Formats: sequence, structure tokens, C-alpha cells
Amino acid sequence: MKNRIREKRLAKGWSQEYLSEIVGVSRQTIISLENGKYNASLVLGHKLAQAFECAIEDLFIFEGDENI
Repeated sequence: MKNRIREKRLAKGWSQEYLSEIVGVSRQTIISLENGKYNASLVLGHKLAQAFECAIEDLFIFEGDENI
């Protein structure tokens, strides 16, 4: 699953550290999310969407070949 977290974070002028504090995870988690090495839980996805004031669908791109 791809995401637009880095793009949205940079548009807000936020550091990875700041975003991690807002959503209550480590900076390493934000790094892993941005690099596509970690998929967010539904709860974390919701927190990220709230932080960016957007829909979850605006952050995450489902590619169709993912297991459901």
C-alpha cells in the first residue's frame, strides 16, 4: 500500500518528529510509513487523517493486489 504521508507532512511544513508527537507514535514509525515499510493500523490511519484534516482515502492508495 502506498501513501501520501510525506507529501502531506511537507505541505504542512511539519517535521517527522512533530507528526509523530501529534499521532502518538515514534519518529521511526513515521519514517517506516513514509518509506512504505509499515502499514498503519486503522486507528493510526484515522489519527493521521485527523492530523492532516483529510479522509483516510486521501492518505492511503490501495493497489488492488493486496490481500484482504
